[in-house]
Amino acid sequence: MSKKHESWAQNKKLGHFIALAFYIAVGYFFYLAATNMNYVWKWNSIPKYFVYEKVVNVEAPIDGKLVLKDGKYFIEGTDTVQLENLDSSFSLEYKVGEYAYQFDVIASKTNTKLGPILQGLWVTLKVSFFAAILTFIIGIIVALMKLSSYQFLKDIATVYITLVRGTPLLVQIFLFYFIVANIFELDRFIAGVLALGIFFGAYMAEVLRGAIQSIDKGQLEAASSLGISKTQAMRYIILPQAFKRALPTLVGEMIALVKDSSLVSVIAITDLTKVGKEIVSNTFSPFETWIIVALVYLCITSLLSFIGHKIEKRMALKGGMS
Repeated sequence: MSKKHESWAQNKKLGHFIALAFYIAVGYFFYLAATNMNYVWKWNSIPKYFVYEKVVNVEAPIDGKLVLKDGKYFIEGTDTVQLENLDSSFSLEYKVGEYAYQFDVIASKTNTKLGPILQGLWVTLKVSFFAAILTFIIGIIVALMKLSSYQFLKDIATVYITLVRGTPLLVQIFLFYFIVANIFELDRFIAGVLALGIFFGAYMAEVLRGAIQSIDKGQLEAASSLGISKTQAMRYIILPQAFKRALPTLVGEMIALVKDSSLVSVIAITDLTKVGKEIVSNTFSPFETWIIVALVYLCITSLLSFIGHKIEKRMALKGGMS
């Protein structure tokens, strides 16, 4: 068979080149715009957002002479005071026997500390992780309630989904923090996780409900004829297939959850977004800070997308998505 003729617009290599040229042009446009902003860029401060060196000093509590007794350091003056925090990890600024005055630095050391961006990232990951677990639990339960033959379960699930999906997440976070958290004396971290989990649980429920209903009903009938209970059939036959079919959408919901976790910063949870606000208020470097914060979020979501694609490929090799 002769190879089908493809136009220049369908050529992959040329397409990649054109797309690259397009983004280079866009980047150059923003570069020119930034140079005309009369803004002083401070990219040299960015590394400190991730890791920085903290100097720890041991000061003389009183005037006196530095002495060493039984492996411990003291200042001998009108009284004898032990320098309890001084150990072998410090570098001495004074020699044993030298006289020091009160508040003089006797010794110092440098510790490597995690910067605010990494600390905020850790909080964001924790919030997203626990909220994702809650999302899946709520999503599965509500989806099964929506498909139940009991009308009251259907009604409860329908009202929950309608209310949650019909109101903004930001409003729900405020309601959980100022009302629910105060009534039950919940920590703000728990309030944020609950708000995210309940919000995305409603969307997850609808995704799973649609995926379950897409499975041929004949499979339940076949399972029943083999003596398999409806619960066992749902657990071992229907749900695994539903998860396979819904996987791309589920990954998308998880990505949305990570991004929307930034809203918990409004209730003073020190996540990545709140850290960004604090850095901006302290350094007056909004552009560098928010660009870095955006790139960190992009790394997280890109990793989730990559994992999702890998799982899809593995499932496809095991027999497809159905």
